[in-house]
Amino acid sequence: MHTVDLDSADPVDVICYLNKSDNEYDGRLGARISAIFVILVVSSAVTFFPVLAKRIPKLRIPLYVYLFARYFGAGVIVATAFIHLLDPAYGEIGPQTCVGMTGGWADYSWCPAIVLASLMGIFLLDFGAERYVEVKYGICREDPEPIMTDSVGQAQGQQVKPAQPAGEERKRSKDSSLESQSMEEVYIDRSFKQQIAAFLILEFGVIFHSVIIGLNLGVTGDEFATLYPVLVFHQSFEGLGIGARMSAIPFRKGSWLPWILCGLYGLTTPISIAIGLGVRTTYNSGSFTANVVSGVLDAISAGILIYTGLVELLARDFLFDPHRTQDNKRLTFMVISMLLGAGLMALLGKWA
Repeated sequence: MHTVDLDSADPVDVICYLNKSDNEYDGRLGARISAIFVILVVSSAVTFFPVLAKRIPKLRIPLYVYLFARYFGAGVIVATAFIHLLDPAYGEIGPQTCVGMTGGWADYSWCPAIVLASLMGIFLLDFGAERYVEVKYGICREDPEPIMTDSVGQAQGQQVKPAQPAGEERKRSKDSSLESQSMEEVYIDRSFKQQIAAFLILEFGVIFHSVIIGLNLGVTGDEFATLYPVLVFHQSFEGLGIGARMSAIPFRKGSWLPWILCGLYGLTTPISIAIGLGVRTTYNSGSFTANVVSGVLDAISAGILIYTGLVELLARDFLFDPHRTQDNKRLTFMVISMLLGAGLMALLGKWA
C-alpha cells in the first residue's frame, strides 16, 4: 500500500492521499439487487403519476393533488441543482480537491466555469429553439392581434361595405372559424416544440446525475444502509419533478412520447446500479479519473438544472405566465408546495 509522510510531503500529495479511497464494496449483494427493483418501481410510479393525472381525466385526480405534484417537483429540481450537483462538483474538481490542485486543473477554477458554460449553452439552445419556432410560423409572442378590415375602416372613417347576403355571411363565418381553429393548432404546436426542447434538456441533466448515484450505490460500503432508503426518496422526488413538468407539455392526443420519457427516467438509476454491481470489485469512486468524470458531469448537470429550475420552472410559471391563476389561495398553495419540495430535497443532501 502506498504511504505518504504527512510531515514532509507536498500538500497536493497529502490532499490526494486523503481523498483517495479503495473499492468499498462489502457484500450485501441481495440488498443491492433489491435496490434495482425498489427504485425502478417507486421512482417510475411517481414519475408517471402527474402524467396520468393530466392525460386520463377519468381518474378524477383532485386539482390540488396535481398542483402539489407539479410545484413540489419544481422545488425538487431547483434544490437538486444546488445541493446535489453543484456542491458535489466542487467536492470532486473544486480548488481544494486533489483534481483541482493538480496539473491544468490548478491553473483555473474550472468547476464554476463548466457550470457557467453549461448554463449559457442551455440558454442559447433554448433561445434558438424558441426563435426557430417563431420564425417558422411567422408569429412573434408580442405581435398584436390581427385587426379586422371592417374595424380599421370604421376607425379611420372609411366607408364600410354594405352587409353581405346571408349565404356569403355564413361562408365568411365558417372561414373565420376554420382560420381561428388553424391558429389555435399553430399556437399549440409552437408551445409543444418550445416546451419539449426545454424538457429534454432538463431530463438530460437529471439522467447524468442518476447514472452517477446509481453507480455509487452499487459499490458503496458502510454507507449503503443509509444511502439505500435516501436514494429511494431522492429518485422519487426527482421523478415527481420530471413527471410534473412533462404533464404541462401539450403532447398530441395518443402520443407515446410522454410514456417513453417517463420510462427512460425510471430505468436510468436501476440500470446504473446493475452496472455498478457488475464492476463492484474494480470500480473506485474515489479515484482521480472517477472524480474528474463525475465532477465534470455534475457541473454540466448543475448548469442545466439551475437554468431550467429558475427560468423554465419558477420564472415562467410564477412570473411570466399570462394564464397564471389570480386566486391567492391557489397561488399560496403552489408556492408552499415548491418551498416544501426544495426544503426536503435540500435536507436529503445531508446523506446523499
